[in-house]
Amino acid sequence: MSSAEQITEGRTPDDGARPPSRLRQLAAASVGNAVEWYDWYAYSFLAVYFAEQVFPEGTGNSLVPLLSTFAVFAVGFFMRPVGGLLLGAVADRRGRRTALTVTILLMGVGSLLVAVTPNYAATGVLAPLVLVVARLVQGLSVGGEFAASSTFLVESAGPGRRGLFSSFQYVSTTLGQLLASGTAALLAATLTEREMGQWGWRVAFLIGAALSLLGLWIRRGAQETLPQARNSAGAGKAPSAEQPSAARPGLFEALRRHPRESLLICGITAGGTLAYYTWTTYLPTYAQVNAGFDKGDALTVGTLSLAFFALLQPLGGMLSDRIGRKPLLLGFSLGFAVLAVPLLHLVTDAFLSLLLVQCAGMVLLTGYTAIAAAVNAEVFPARVRAAGIGFPYSLTVALFGGTAPYVGTWFKQAGHADLFPWYVAALCLVSFVVYLTLPETSRRKLET
Repeated sequence: MSSAEQITEGRTPDDGARPPSRLRQLAAASVGNAVEWYDWYAYSFLAVYFAEQVFPEGTGNSLVPLLSTFAVFAVGFFMRPVGGLLLGAVADRRGRRTALTVTILLMGVGSLLVAVTPNYAATGVLAPLVLVVARLVQGLSVGGEFAASSTFLVESAGPGRRGLFSSFQYVSTTLGQLLASGTAALLAATLTEREMGQWGWRVAFLIGAALSLLGLWIRRGAQETLPQARNSAGAGKAPSAEQPSAARPGLFEALRRHPRESLLICGITAGGTLAYYTWTTYLPTYAQVNAGFDKGDALTVGTLSLAFFALLQPLGGMLSDRIGRKPLLLGFSLGFAVLAVPLLHLVTDAFLSLLLVQCAGMVLLTGYTAIAAAVNAEVFPARVRAAGIGFPYSLTVALFGGTAPYVGTWFKQAGHADLFPWYVAALCLVSFVVYLTLPETSRRKLET
């Protein structure tokens, strides 16, 4: 076995440590990531229930509370670049495990804050203020989570398996989203509309806070994949002071030394993140606002299509390991550039129409989501990989993904709902051009 292969397996040639179980590594990243995203998506699914509890309704416009709630959703996204940079740097300096522990703790705190957010009628401006703080904490956590967990997953993979391991980033994200959607659907089915608006939505966030403790416990069993951090821990001391630059990358080192790669991450992510958040997060609300779709049925459709989406991810990852990353990226981006407008125009108040539109989009979307972690990780060396991915990726998601529900609702309020599908198609076309310039990296050795 070569030195590179031994590092991939979780040990160096001379440390004598037992290599980590790949299944255990997958579980540590995936379960914690699922818990993180349960909390994140519960907000989006339940926004229609608690919007009027936290924000005052504008005179003559019933969309004002929903717009305000989605604006706070976007605010959380703008904390993600900070989390990607700071917690990505923690992952590069102190190890992936340390960063993963911090992210899951922060998410639990954020979820608990949402659960105890007071009503506007009782406390006035304090209600939206608490919600904003909660979303900022969650945004910090999620920004660091993608940087640390995607890096951890890809570094844990064996030769020729990076695409497959990469796919579990969105398998676990989707499982968290499924759990959030299922919880919301169950609450909506067992409680009245009034009960959901008064207190039912809080139950989902209390569950999220409890699940964060479960994720923390599971992640304790993970083994470090960053060689410097693993070796330092094994020696029981900090990295040598004689080689500080080798052991401790600077906070902005990835941006300073790899500006082209940082811009490349933005171009890779732009179309994918907008399409992803449109299809997996905003589409049920889009159907409600634009086609009068039933709230409960929208949650059911979301749950079914997400289950389908989760099953597709490993297939996409394995396919990329066989034929390469570029064909999948090009198929995704061109497919959405051509089909986003007709697909969204097919959404009606019929159950089957929304289900078919959502599933069709998710087939195309798999060409991006299944391999995003691998593509991003293959751009940077291990020394700055987490921070190098975390900041530009999270910034792009904040600009285009996090704003998708707000932009879509704003178009509707302004009387131009038909423009939103064109917005999705245009950004996917931009990413298509970027993908054309990418080298194929599936056969390359992961840089250490």
